[in-house]
Amino acid sequence: MQSPLTIPMPVPVLRLPRGPDGFSRGFAPDGRRTILRPEVTEVGEGRIQDPPEAQEQRARAALRERYLRSLLAMVGRPVRFTLHEGVHVSAQFGATDLDVANFYVSQLQTPIGVQAEALLRCSDVISYSFKL
Repeated sequence: MQSPLTIPMPVPVLRLPRGPDGFSRGFAPDGRRTILRPEVTEVGEGRIQDPPEAQEQRARAALRERYLRSLLAMVGRPVRFTLHEGVHVSAQFGATDLDVANFYVSQLQTPIGVQAEALLRCSDVISYSFKL
């Protein structure tokens, strides 16, 4: 038995522009595609100040860590949620999904009754509070 003939698949070829010397192909090391190094400025007494982007990134990382720690602290505790239209509900916090898009809660007390277990979409939650 013969194997079926395979039709060769054309492969696109990327041709790099001529290099700075005119013979090689590639980019000049001082060209616009060079990896950017963060600008560092010195602030008196030998201290170095990071660029604003690095400071903002550190601040965002710290806020993200605080938020994730608050989620960890909520597990198993009663939590009060404020939803749109001023609706307040209470529940026992269970978990959140990987993307922090939903909260899994139990004993959800709503204005119209109690649900044994429920998922609250984070986009519906305006705020939440719990006691440590």
